[in-house]
Amino acid sequence: MGKAGPLPYGRRMRSGRSILVVGGGTAGWLTAAYLARHLGVTDRARVSITLIESPEIGIVGVGEGTFPTIRSTLKYLGIDETQFIRATSATFKQGIRFVDWAETPVDGRHSHYFHPFEAPFHSEETSLIPYWLLQDEATRPPFAEAVTIQNRVAEAQRAPKRPHEGDFDGPLNYAYHFDATRLAEVLAERAVALGVRHVADRIERAELDDRGAIARVVTEGGETFEADLYVDCSGFRAELIGQALGVPFKPVQDTLFTDRALACKLPYDRPDAPLESYTVATAHEGGWIWDIGLAGARGIGCVYSSAHVSDARAEEILSGYVGPRFAEVTPRRIAFEAGYRTRQWERNCVAVGLAAGFMEPLESTGVVLIEAAIAMIAELFPLNGPVDAPARRFNELMNARYDNIVSFLKLHYCLSRREEPFWRRNADPATIPERLRDLLDQWRYRPPGRFDFTLDTESFAYFNYQYILYGMGFQTDLGPVREEFPLVEEAKAIFARVRAFSERAAHDLPPHRALIEHINASGGLRLAV
Repeated sequence: MGKAGPLPYGRRMRSGRSILVVGGGTAGWLTAAYLARHLGVTDRARVSITLIESPEIGIVGVGEGTFPTIRSTLKYLGIDETQFIRATSATFKQGIRFVDWAETPVDGRHSHYFHPFEAPFHSEETSLIPYWLLQDEATRPPFAEAVTIQNRVAEAQRAPKRPHEGDFDGPLNYAYHFDATRLAEVLAERAVALGVRHVADRIERAELDDRGAIARVVTEGGETFEADLYVDCSGFRAELIGQALGVPFKPVQDTLFTDRALACKLPYDRPDAPLESYTVATAHEGGWIWDIGLAGARGIGCVYSSAHVSDARAEEILSGYVGPRFAEVTPRRIAFEAGYRTRQWERNCVAVGLAAGFMEPLESTGVVLIEAAIAMIAELFPLNGPVDAPARRFNELMNARYDNIVSFLKLHYCLSRREEPFWRRNADPATIPERLRDLLDQWRYRPPGRFDFTLDTESFAYFNYQYILYGMGFQTDLGPVREEFPLVEEAKAIFARVRAFSERAAHDLPPHRALIEHINASGGLRLAV
C-alpha cells in the first residue's frame, strides 16, 4: 500500500491496483480470500490486497448457519470440506423446521413445517404442486413431506451424504451450521495463503480528498494506508461507508419488527445426544427462537421486537425454552436495526456484510449477502479506469436483493394466525411490501413460479416461497380449473415414489451424529447405519 502522496481514486497505479479491506470476521476474511483467489494477488503487477483487523473487536455470530451456496464458495477458495468441518465444529444443515409459526399452541399442541434445501420433485410429465393443492386438505401429507425426500431424511436425524462421498458432494442439497469465530480463522488462514497481507491494528480515522472520496486511512498504530478501493467490513460500526462517507441507512422496521437478540451456547447433556441437521425456529409471543446444533454444543437465541417484548420478558422466554440448564449460560444481548445502506458502493468504497446492512438471522441470509456482494465485486472490479464505474449497477442489484429478502422474510410472518399483538401487526396489510401483496393476490389462484422472480436479484427461488406458503397453510384455489390437471394417476404414482425414496434414503443415509463423529475422528470409523 505504501505511504506515498494521495492518488486520485480513478487513476491506475503503475504497480497494479490495491484493495484495502477494513475489518476481519467472516465478512472481511471471506472478502479478502475471494478477491485474492479471483484477482490473483500473487501477481503483484495486477492487484494487492491488505486487510486491517482490530484484535480487540469480537465477531457477532447471531446465526451460525448459512445457505448451500457456501459449498461452492469454500470449494472455489480451495478449502477442504473435512478440514473445514473439523476446524469450525460444523454440522450439516438441510433446512429449517418452523415450530408454532402458523398458529398459537393450544393445550400443548404444537404445529410445525419444514423448509428443505431440496427443490420439489419434478418430472418431465408434470409438476406435483397443483396435484398436491387439489388433494383433500384434511388427509394430504404436509407439503415438504409430499414433494421431497429431504423432509423424511431430516426428521429421521440422518445426514445428507455418506462418508465415502467427495467434498461438497452428496445426494441431497445441504449447507452447514458452524462456529462463526472459527470460520473467520479458517478464512483468514486461507486468505493469507492466497497472498493477502494482514495488519493487526485499529482504524483511528479515514481522511477524505477534495472530491469526497477516501484518500487514506490512519491506524492507531500510526500507519497510513492508501488504496484504489476500500472495502468496509467493519460491521455495525460502518467506519468508512457510514461514519466517513455518510451514506444513509435505510431501515426496514416498518416491515420487519425484530430488533433484539439474546444468544447463548449450551453443551449437550451427553456426547452421543442426537444431532439435528436443520435449524429449529420456534415462534414465541414477540418473535422467535433459533436452535442450532453444532458438534459440541447448541447455539440458542431469542430474537424479539423490543416494541412488543421487554428485555426481561425475552430472557424469561429464552429461559423457558432452555429449561433448568438456563442457569449454566450467560446470554449475550445484541441490539440491531434491520435495513441497509442506500448506496453500498460509494465512490472508492464498497461495504460488505454488516457494514452494508443486516436482516435478522431468519433463513441465514447474512453469509449469502456477503457471497453475492463479493462475487459482484470480483467480477466488476476495474483493473483500469475509474474504480467507481461499477457502483451504480452494484447498488441497483444489491438494493433489489435486500428488498427481496425483506419480502421473503416478511412472508414468514404475515401469513401467521397467531393472536399476539406482534403477530397481528405483522399480518396488517399496511406492513406488507406492495409487490409481496400483489404476488400473494396472484398466488391465491396459482402457485409461485420462476417468472415471478429475477435471478440476479434473488437469494431464494420460487420453490422456497412454495415451502413457506404451504407450510403456513396458505390457500391456492385450483378447484375451478381442476380439469386442467388430468394426470391424477401419474401424479399419485410420483407421490408414491417420493414416499418410497424417502423411506429408503432415511434408512441408507447415516445418522447425522455418526457422520460428524466419523469426520472428526482421527482414524477410520465404520458407520453402523
